[in-house]
Amino acid sequence: MQRPAAILFDLDGTLADSAPDFYATVNSLRSEDGLPLFGFDTVRQQVSNGGAALTRLTWDIPDDHPQFLQQRQRLLDRYQELIGSAGGLFPGFGEVLSHFAGAGIPWGVVTNKPRLYTDLLMPKLGVDAAVVICPEDVARRKPAPDPLLKAAAILNVDPQQCWYVGDHLRDIESARAAGMRAIAATFGYIEDANDPLSWQADDYIASPLELIPLLAQSGNIPA
Repeated sequence: MQRPAAILFDLDGTLADSAPDFYATVNSLRSEDGLPLFGFDTVRQQVSNGGAALTRLTWDIPDDHPQFLQQRQRLLDRYQELIGSAGGLFPGFGEVLSHFAGAGIPWGVVTNKPRLYTDLLMPKLGVDAAVVICPEDVARRKPAPDPLLKAAAILNVDPQQCWYVGDHLRDIESARAAGMRAIAATFGYIEDANDPLSWQADDYIASPLELIPLLAQSGNIPA
């Protein structure tokens, strides 16, 4: 394992604990429509699956439902109102990012979250990434390697010298396709039916703080 030239993160469920915002979004809409409220974990497990999955969950409708697109936009509009109001960085990331800075290792974000919502969320997290890549920036989103390769190119580093951390199978597939070290964040938004060990990531972390000793193992970086 070599010392990384850069470390990249997925956003929702990896760097950002945005589930509280989506929990408020989903249940406020269900309350308006006279539907019973969901428990937190029911919503949390769907956050990394995106707006379509949360729309299906909120109203129990399929993608071909005549009101699906209208309801999806309604959910996104409500999320835009609430973004960053309850969520934030996962605990430990403040220390982790400071450690990266001290080691002179740049970090960035590669996400399937649309640019509109990413740009609204990032300032509320109170951190400055060296690069932020969204689906609008590339021809193909994750699990294709395109966004990870673009981030590496902007940082002027070899993709094979990068680590990518994510909480979804597509993150691991994207990292593998880009030639990056794939790290699975098991503290993220993983559905009960999914087994992260089946993803065959290079490393698994149960807390952001586990990146610090992992980094130390890569050479000449104190823990």
